[in-house]
Amino acid sequence: MGTATFREIFYDHTGNQVHKWDHYLDIYEKYFSAYRGQPVSILEIGISQGGSLQLWKKYFGENVRVYAMDINPLCKKFEEEYIKIFIGSQEDEKFLQQVCHQIPEVDIILDDGGHTMRQQIVSFENLFLKVKEGGLYIVEDTHTSYWHEYHGGLKNPKSFIEYSKNLVDSLYDGHIADKRKLLVNEITTHINGISFYDSIVVFEKQKRNTPFHIRKGTESIEPYIQVELKKPTLWMQVKQKLFGKQDTYKNNDKGKL
Repeated sequence: MGTATFREIFYDHTGNQVHKWDHYLDIYEKYFSAYRGQPVSILEIGISQGGSLQLWKKYFGENVRVYAMDINPLCKKFEEEYIKIFIGSQEDEKFLQQVCHQIPEVDIILDDGGHTMRQQIVSFENLFLKVKEGGLYIVEDTHTSYWHEYHGGLKNPKSFIEYSKNLVDSLYDGHIADKRKLLVNEITTHINGISFYDSIVVFEKQKRNTPFHIRKGTESIEPYIQVELKKPTLWMQVKQKLFGKQDTYKNNDKGKL
């Protein structure tokens, strides 16, 4: 393994064909650089011509273990040392579970498969928990969420982007009193962060602890109340009893409760 960036390795590549949007290369570098030279495992959904499988070995080095899946049986020919390939559909839950039983937990899952809404959602729901704590689940080409031919469309509630936006709410479950409209399950409690880029969504997997806050130092002035809630919610009433009235909006602590 050298010191070349993913961008440099990609543009110097002369092996099997690989097809990527140029701005993906810098996103890869941002998230993958910490794994270079370390024992790392990656599961890629979608093999196409096999070029990306070669890139992972070039970039991560000799300690990488690559697992990949594709619906095209011809892709089995790309299997080689440290590369294990599974043939099946990424929207076939039985197949995905079979793959999960045959591989260890992985550091990174990269979905570069068929890009339809069902494929992306089914794969995420069946594979996300196979990522190690502290690892990454990355979905590529999410611009198809806005394309009708992939069963998407702007603000389509069944698109992967809208699905991902709903998962953002789960990050706040420790601050939401009425959870009737909130999705909370084993997957959501292991999502520590979600980052959106042009055509890429990155999920950071880490079990979230119950949030808590701490005050340090002494208070020298009476907090100035900038905004009063007209009718405190039940949650606000509980917070006020626990922490005092100063926990409403303040001019010197704007945005915190």
